Amino acid sequence: MAPVSSSSEALVSLFSWICCQRKSTKSTKTPPYKFVHVLKGIDIYPENLNSKKKFGADEKTELSPKSLISKTSLHLDLEKRDLNGNFPKATKVRSSPDLEDITQPPTQENEKDSVSPESIKSSASLSSVDKQNNLGTLFFSVEYNFEKKAFVVNIKEAKSLPAMDEQSMTSDPFIKMTILPEKKHKVKTRVLRKTLDPAFDETFTFYGIPYSQVQDLVLHFVILSFDRFSRDDVIGEVYFPLSGIELSDGRLLLNREIHKRNVRKSAGRGELLISLCYQSTTNTLTVVVLKARHLPKTDISTISDPYVKVNLYHAKKRISKKKTHVKKCTPNAVFNELFVFDIPCEGLEDISVEFLVMDSERGSRNEVIGRLILGASADGTGGEHWKEICEHPRRQIAKWHMLCDG
Repeated sequence: MAPVSSSSEALVSLFSWICCQRKSTKSTKTPPYKFVHVLKGIDIYPENLNSKKKFGADEKTELSPKSLISKTSLHLDLEKRDLNGNFPKATKVRSSPDLEDITQPPTQENEKDSVSPESIKSSASLSSVDKQNNLGTLFFSVEYNFEKKAFVVNIKEAKSLPAMDEQSMTSDPFIKMTILPEKKHKVKTRVLRKTLDPAFDETFTFYGIPYSQVQDLVLHFVILSFDRFSRDDVIGEVYFPLSGIELSDGRLLLNREIHKRNVRKSAGRGELLISLCYQSTTNTLTVVVLKARHLPKTDISTISDPYVKVNLYHAKKRISKKKTHVKKCTPNAVFNELFVFDIPCEGLEDISVEFLVMDSERGSRNEVIGRLILGASADGTGGEHWKEICEHPRRQIAKWHMLCDG
């Protein structure tokens, strides 16, 4: 019986030792998260809770140095209390565990003193510039159809366009798109009436473009507002080079800010030689389109095929129009074409003549190379030429005029 009693005593002592060990480990185990009550309305967090290891810590984890520092700072803050146990008003503790040292924000008085009239003026000027440059955003997508060997462009929509009609404070937008540099492919969307957020959702498929050449192309979008009685208003443009764009994975959705049309295009538009003669007895105006010179290329690779459109306006309303023949592949065209217009009123005060030098393009809308206005309110040589024919009726007077951006 002695061996049985000794073995049972050994088991009892072993069981009691295991219980003592478990009790000691529980007492020394670091809790995953320690909640500290709120003292005087101040939230105190003893530890930084950013590290994820604290929620899955083992029994052998030790306190981090950050927690030790926070505990010491806690004791220091408690020592700063007065006899009544209140903290001084100057000390302010932020209730965020992640922010330890944060400078106090400036008071409202300091903010008011820091705002100067110059800063207000500069901010106002910047806001006005932003409004002028804010021409909206264009949304579109590109993809390549490998089965049909075709390049596909979807013009989805445009948002926040400016109002081009001052009376209705809206626009009639449409978009012209050209694939550069060859400029063989030109398309345009339909006109959407009275909207500043047009949703076109029109898809254009261009066949015969190898996938290897897509990287060399540039998409040129021109956003315009349709005008029934005069030339369309240009809202802005978007250039999108396809270099570096990978289309093997499928359709790519894109959006780009609309920018103001490049003003540098107006430089070097060429010159136009015009002859005018006013017959006061018959109340007619004879216009002769003689020559054009130094016309620029509208396409990088080819020379323009120019012709001239002549529009007669009375009180800013077009009452008659004519056009010359097309001259093939020349920057220095000779037209020598005469047009006679009947003037509906006596005198030329409310009459003006518009000349549009166009580039003839098959299968798409012709592009304007340059523009010229002759009339009483015209600037530069246009106004001088008009004044001369009014002072010397029945005399044919010819002058060269610089073309401006159309």
